[in-house]
Amino acid sequence: MIVLLVRVFGERHRRHVAFLLLAAVACMLAGAGLFALSQNVPFTTALYWAITTATTVGYGDVTPHNGAGRVIASAVMLTTIPLLAAVFALVTGGAAVAGIRRILNVEDRFPAGTYRLILGMSPTVPAILEELAVAGIPVVLAADVDPGRVRRGVHVVRGDPTEPATVRSARPEGAEQALVTGASDGDVLVSAVILRKQAPGLQITALVSSASVREALREIGIQRAVAAEELLARTVATTLETPHAGEMVAQLVESGRDILAEVDPEPAAIGQPLSVVRGERAGLVLGLVHAGRFTLGIGDDPVIAAGDRLLIAEAAPPERRRAARLRHRSCPAGRLAEECVQPGRELLSSG
Repeated sequence: MIVLLVRVFGERHRRHVAFLLLAAVACMLAGAGLFALSQNVPFTTALYWAITTATTVGYGDVTPHNGAGRVIASAVMLTTIPLLAAVFALVTGGAAVAGIRRILNVEDRFPAGTYRLILGMSPTVPAILEELAVAGIPVVLAADVDPGRVRRGVHVVRGDPTEPATVRSARPEGAEQALVTGASDGDVLVSAVILRKQAPGLQITALVSSASVREALREIGIQRAVAAEELLARTVATTLETPHAGEMVAQLVESGRDILAEVDPEPAAIGQPLSVVRGERAGLVLGLVHAGRFTLGIGDDPVIAAGDRLLIAEAAPPERRRAARLRHRSCPAGRLAEECVQPGRELLSSG
């Protein structure tokens, strides 16, 4: 029995209950069948005996009359009773935890306004959650994870992100952008298809490694299909080819002093070439976002149209700089961000 519970311990709470209930029913049916054969009684009588035995009622009107029957009765009691007790413990424990969370007012509430949606869990998600939290961006995570092990402030929708009901519970229609990840490219593809169906206009980025899956994602309108390993390899290769270019990227993503932002151009900039806006606007204009696609404007000089956005680099707000300094202080060089989580802010690094 202990071995059985250990094997299912890592599964979702609902799967615990369903598995244990199925096991208890199977034990009762098997016990009823063997009892009917060994005691020469109808199966319905044997099933009645198995139910009263498993529920510890034991009226005593049906009892075993030989050694085989007593062995069967012992087996039913030693298996079915603990299984049902485990089910009741899981259900009451979950209800107690929910009650305590309500009493202490620690229930996670859905973010007000727009937010970023992340479907699935992968080794990169904890660091992404940390960066978004430092930036003060509300996040909803839909994944099969323990909410108590996710960074505080992240609203968790616990469930399988390849199930339409879980995606629907994450309210994708209210998200500004979404990131789809998962344990496998197949899971990412399924989640992305469901998300695209439920929120057709949502900007979606998918983390995949397979070229065929990236092509399949493009066919359903998801242009931002990124291979994390390939992106890392290109970044490192660029650093080796042009050291100061790598230093620029590192300063943007690691220092906390500077941030990247998408902003609307000034009304006077509409109809102007990007090069003119770069010369007139304060700050560093990195490029232009037109029709959902980014261009550096190096080979050509695009004209800014209504609805376009500028990608700029600017100084981070003071509160974000302070948060970045605290994070780097608690995470010395050479250690991964996932390894430097402070007590009470533990992140889950895998599903």
